[in-house]
Amino acid sequence: MRFIFFDDYRLGLVRGDQVHDVTELLGDEPTLASASPQDRLLILIGGLEEARGRIEDFVRTGRTRRAYGLRLRAPVPRPAKICCAARNYRENGMHTTVPIEFFLKSPESILEPGGVVELPPAEATIFHHEAELAVVIGRAARRVPASSALQYVFGYIPFVDVSARGLMPRSFFSGKSFDTFAPLGPAIVTADEVPDPQRLSIALDVNGTARQRFGTDDMANTVAELIANASSVTTLRPGDIVATGTNHQGLGALQDRDRVTLRIENWPELTFSVRDPLGRSWPRGVDEETARRARTPIA
Repeated sequence: MRFIFFDDYRLGLVRGDQVHDVTELLGDEPTLASASPQDRLLILIGGLEEARGRIEDFVRTGRTRRAYGLRLRAPVPRPAKICCAARNYRENGMHTTVPIEFFLKSPESILEPGGVVELPPAEATIFHHEAELAVVIGRAARRVPASSALQYVFGYIPFVDVSARGLMPRSFFSGKSFDTFAPLGPAIVTADEVPDPQRLSIALDVNGTARQRFGTDDMANTVAELIANASSVTTLRPGDIVATGTNHQGLGALQDRDRVTLRIENWPELTFSVRDPLGRSWPRGVDEETARRARTPIA
């Protein structure tokens, strides 16, 4: 199943270009009136298996709306944690192993589908897009082994880790956590639709021009191994996000008036635009120097 939030955080089930409004399956209006957007997601996560049959019945008989024209909201509005893999790709097979390293990205950085990434007045040398597959955790995971880690996944979402390079002093947090630096969505694709998260294609375009093109089979550490590693340090809770890293071979600059599209398989595509009040610019196309550094042997 593919779920979105739209308008005033109503819950929609996506089928092709049609959306079934299944909000009533989350509970009665008084209950939902007091539920935050993230609470609505948690209700869905906790109750989907019990409600699956009712959802299927509802979809067969309920009215639909076209997805076009809806105000799409962040499918994970306010996670407690966004755990991001710092490096996790073999860069098209250049590396045989990559150590697992995570950093925390601020939940304040989440941007709704169709939103605007605003580049801050920080003295960055460049701003990059990083296309990623992200995981939405479905139940509490603490020290789980990789062999069972995928059982803790509720679903998957397209995710872009917007990054400011060259800030001093250097830190993942300061370069990654500006407001609007985490576009994601528009839909959560439930885990049952993704039998193997290591067999997905990822494509990111800027202004209609191809940038990133890679498959999740290039990951050095699998989704399951990442979840196992992160949960060995901190308990992952329902609604938390684990972002699985990017292949750096197609990175390029983001700048004022850019329009970005991210597609994973045939899932609903994520789009957003970019605004830079300072009007800075960088060379168009792939940042070959960054790609070269990413291919450099890991010490």
